[in-house]
Amino acid sequence: MKKLCLIVSVSGLICVRTSGGELPPIQTVFIIMMENHSWPEIRTNANAAYINNTLVPMGSHCEDYENVPGLHPSLPNYLWLEAGTNFGIFDDSYPAQNHQNTTNHLVTLLNNAGISWKAYSEGASATELPLSGGPSSINHTPFIYFDDVTCTNDPACAYGLAHVRPYEELAGDLTNNTVGRYNFIIPAVCHNMHDVCGLGDPVLQGDLWLSQEVPRILNSPAYTNQGALFILFDETDGADPQIPMILLSPLAKGEGASSGVRYTHSSMLRTLQEIFSVGPFLGDAANAVNLSDLFTATNPIVSLDSTNFEVTQIKQGRDGVTRITVSGLATNAPLVLQTSSDFLTWLPVSTNFPRVITFTVWLTNGPPEALDRRFYRFMQSLP
Repeated sequence: MKKLCLIVSVSGLICVRTSGGELPPIQTVFIIMMENHSWPEIRTNANAAYINNTLVPMGSHCEDYENVPGLHPSLPNYLWLEAGTNFGIFDDSYPAQNHQNTTNHLVTLLNNAGISWKAYSEGASATELPLSGGPSSINHTPFIYFDDVTCTNDPACAYGLAHVRPYEELAGDLTNNTVGRYNFIIPAVCHNMHDVCGLGDPVLQGDLWLSQEVPRILNSPAYTNQGALFILFDETDGADPQIPMILLSPLAKGEGASSGVRYTHSSMLRTLQEIFSVGPFLGDAANAVNLSDLFTATNPIVSLDSTNFEVTQIKQGRDGVTRITVSGLATNAPLVLQTSSDFLTWLPVSTNFPRVITFTVWLTNGPPEALDRRFYRFMQSLP
């Protein structure tokens, strides 16, 4: 659980306490990636009958899961889901142009921890990684943009081929209970609502595909034994920033429960890292709140929730030093102070915090006018 207090500026504060709560003991994760529609667009669409009449009433969903600001087209969003950053990429070019040599991404953390993972891509080959064309959606398969997965753009890389598999293998793996603990599902563009194909409407095509494929997962032992299926869209196709996100799980609140917490792909990545206990948090996942609000609460810590964590005073002295007093802290968890100029990148402020109920911190990193143009936040991660 995390408590957070946000100071908008040192001249006036808003203190917001949020809780990124404890996640239940999820054993297997499935993610189905859909494409290019906003949540209001899907929620009111008669062609999304399976989503709206079956999946939403059955599961939990987000009302304010938003596109990472300015992040388009597809590939940057898929990279963000894998690494918490787009690496400065804003196009859909192939791995030959956009490959990354870093090992700081999710599936490598999983592999290093001995946690199995698979990507099931519709149209992918069983003998060659989809690096340079063909029927599969290359820019929807983030893993093949990392050199440690592809042996640096080698289509015959044994490690990559062991993990990036044709979608057609999923049915057998579900039956035999040989799926990974983390499973990333990439439908073809005629099935993920990206392109107009046989039925003449991309939403209708994708909704029909989900109605045929989702039950296979829901009836599998990997799902029924503490599994979770996230149905997520990569980005919006218009001005509305809200992306559809639906969770199905025996451990979810379900019954149409909704969350109004603001989330982004950073929240999805952080949730995956917490489910599988792999770190450090990647990129912007370090700044995100997890998706625990969609799940049934486990082991609620009433005594910690009841603490009155807040900033009680901000005062600037004649010496130009700003003093911030924080009260109501839990005594069994460290506190971190961070600063930002844009709410996106947060940097730690070097201060030693004693574990006491009330303390005062002195901000001396710049003149008063510079301090006033920055944002600050305190975070206390509770055990």
